[in-house]
Amino acid sequence: MKKNKILIVDDEIHILELLRYNLEGNGYEVIQAESGEEAMEILEKQTLDGVILDLMLPGMDGIEVLRKIRQSEHARLPVIMLTAKNEEIDAVIGLEMGADDYIGKPFRTRELISRVKAVLRRAELREKPTSSNVLINKEGLSINTETHQIFKDSVELILTLKEFELLEKLMKSPGRVYTREELLESIWGYDYVGETRTVDVHIRQLRKKVEEDDKNPELIITVRGIGYKFKP
Repeated sequence: MKKNKILIVDDEIHILELLRYNLEGNGYEVIQAESGEEAMEILEKQTLDGVILDLMLPGMDGIEVLRKIRQSEHARLPVIMLTAKNEEIDAVIGLEMGADDYIGKPFRTRELISRVKAVLRRAELREKPTSSNVLINKEGLSINTETHQIFKDSVELILTLKEFELLEKLMKSPGRVYTREELLESIWGYDYVGETRTVDVHIRQLRKKVEEDDKNPELIITVRGIGYKFKP
């Protein structure tokens, strides 16, 4: 069976060793880098299944590495950001720029592996062909759930994996209100208690891409105190 190949990027050797030990112990192949520049060199030469990326790196920091990944041929590569507890604002910026998830240091091994599995599982499902070409059309938006493409008025939109899954979830049941907790469990695939702002960040990014005026959304509607729904 093919092992998923994970790139881990951190300038702290003990963190790299801890990540490598636990990932390899759970069946992953691991490549490591100690800087953003080294990480980008590896990306140019290797086929990867995911990246665990520290925010605070010497030289090219994690946000810049993430930006370059999202603008490259590896735009859909799953990325989990590593953050220190005092870097919460930077973590939100990372999510806004397309990170699939983030986890704070110090982290629990079980939680880290759970998040890695969830992110990779979602990416694999995205690439897996389905038995039929299902097209959802709503309010000028079209979703092809087989090719994972989204079009707005015949123009293809570039969405991250999580943005795609959120929009697909909402569009499949127009008018149905989803709580933030329901969306976290469904899209992220595990217990994500206390991180409901993650949904808000992704919804905000989605609106910038699908709404005519993201400040006055007409498609993705906020239900105050509960969550979100797609225009019924």
